[in-house]
Amino acid sequence: RNDIKAKKIRIKEWDYYLIHNEEYAICLTLDDNAYMSMESVSIIDFKNAKEKTVSPIQAMSMGKIGLPPSSKTGDVTYTSKDVDMSFKHIPNGRVLDVRMNNFHEGKTFTCHFELIDEPQDSMVIATPFDKPGYFYYNQKINCNTAKGWAEYDGKRYEFNPATDIGVLDWGRGVWTYKNVWYWGAGCGNVDGHEVGFNIGYGFGDTSAASENCIFYDGKMHKLDQVTFNIPNDGNGIYYYTKPWTFTSSDSRFEMDFMPIIDRASCTDVKLIKSDQHQVFGYFTGKAILDDGTVIEIKDFLGFAEKVENKW
Repeated sequence: RNDIKAKKIRIKEWDYYLIHNEEYAICLTLDDNAYMSMESVSIIDFKNAKEKTVSPIQAMSMGKIGLPPSSKTGDVTYTSKDVDMSFKHIPNGRVLDVRMNNFHEGKTFTCHFELIDEPQDSMVIATPFDKPGYFYYNQKINCNTAKGWAEYDGKRYEFNPATDIGVLDWGRGVWTYKNVWYWGAGCGNVDGHEVGFNIGYGFGDTSAASENCIFYDGKMHKLDQVTFNIPNDGNGIYYYTKPWTFTSSDSRFEMDFMPIIDRASCTDVKLIKSDQHQVFGYFTGKAILDDGTVIEIKDFLGFAEKVENKW
């Protein structure tokens, strides 16, 4: 933070975790966006296409949350009357502990997760903006083994390390006031191999490199540009729960996407706006590795999102 030349009010920092299996998912976020900080918890039920998200907000945090400048070292702890949130490092992994009082209808949410067996490779990129001093420094760690549990309203959500997955989106940057991003990820097993992907674009100058890549047994294979083809009426109205497609400039990532649920939220107070659509569903198609190997993907659980910010 001390090396950043832009105004401190422009600095945005967050750690976002997604832990999921074929039945349900838990999302955990701690962010410090200078003028506000937020702790967010989501429970997503894929079988019944339901979700609940609660995101307490505090004003003018200005870096006081203390998110570390490196994803490799430094733990994150936030404590208030109603929220305890802790993201800590262990050898080759992380431990996530959260308590949120009054998550819904006066009932408490708690969870404990271990993300272990971090893959060999991850996606790391520093994306510049056209405005001097503005950038986004980001790491996406896909295909972590996840074990643990979450509890809410008498229900216990169990996660099995033999099958269940954790994803980390670690972001630090100086953002422009108005921007849009697209992001998607998935991870699973294909013919006995661990396969994952990260796709995204929409902001900054990505002419030098994209964040698009395939992970195959822990090794990353870079892709060129990927386009999210979200159904729309041509006049700015999007139909997020209708089938999408994904196409790529190098023809190495071609997918159909069948949505299950749109985890949508919109905060709009004129000067500040965040319109988010994180859509979970099934990917079917092909991904091609650097050596030309074609990976056939069918009903592969993942997500894709479109987020519009004025912040």
